[in-house]
Amino acid sequence: MTKEKVIIIGSGPAGLTAALYTARADLRPLVISGNQLGGQISITSEVENYPGFPDGATGPELIEKIQKQAEKFGTRVLIDEVTEVDLRGGPPFRLKTHAESYETEGLIIASGSSPRRLGVPGEEQLIGRGVSFCATCDGFFFRGKDVVVIGGGDSALEEGLFLTKFATRVRVIHRRDELRAGETLKKRAAANDKVSFIWDSVVEEVRGNGKVEGVRIKNVKTGAASELQTDGVFIFVGHYPNSELFKGQLTMDDHGYLIADRLMMTSVPGVFAAGEIQDPVFRQMASSVGQGCAAAISLERWLAARE
Repeated sequence: MTKEKVIIIGSGPAGLTAALYTARADLRPLVISGNQLGGQISITSEVENYPGFPDGATGPELIEKIQKQAEKFGTRVLIDEVTEVDLRGGPPFRLKTHAESYETEGLIIASGSSPRRLGVPGEEQLIGRGVSFCATCDGFFFRGKDVVVIGGGDSALEEGLFLTKFATRVRVIHRRDELRAGETLKKRAAANDKVSFIWDSVVEEVRGNGKVEGVRIKNVKTGAASELQTDGVFIFVGHYPNSELFKGQLTMDDHGYLIADRLMMTSVPGVFAAGEIQDPVFRQMASSVGQGCAAAISLERWLAARE
């Protein structure tokens, strides 16, 4: 059993910012990365709205800089995944990963969220064979191909625009007749000759034999069904919180988001939450960084008061 002062679950902007602040407070935090170092932002092609980067930056670039800064002050980053937690009767709180067991005096949960799936026939079977949730990861494989993007928010347009670097055509399928994305992204998409829109429509099936060959869609206003031939299906229809580990131990809302107070403390004293694990509203890198900072400062003060 390895004993730690502070453990942070998650290595996205919230987790690494919390690590930076707790490290500067000489708490030597251990960050357990999760199954994706850097979280969702690490697979984002372009970030144009993070303060201090007027020319934009890629998600991996930003994560690398924050991680390097946190490690400079003593943060340790462990590439592993938490598989079990026991928050009852603590502190110390007990955690297990694939490789080790830990006790910690304070805990910050920044495990983020994961892409939501459509739940339609063919989707699960064809993941990795034309169905993707990450244009940055898989866009290269669709050079010279025709793809569809499902969704109408910022992520859908950001990833759709990224795909135009490779694909010959990008059709955005949206269930409404108006996009939810920001105005700048909407203008960029409208000005791109490779991008077109299919409005008021939902995908009811992904079709293909061993690889994606097309989708069946339905117009939600008329009920008319049609089929589109395509080589790739990129899905961006929202996220769900990675909170399964904490069910029955921490208070959550009806959608599984952890509930934290204004000091970022959860229903268990000494356990704090930051980023998209407790934020279904803003879900921006800038807000996650701020929440990670707040959680770290609150944890440091909570530990000091106990001592």
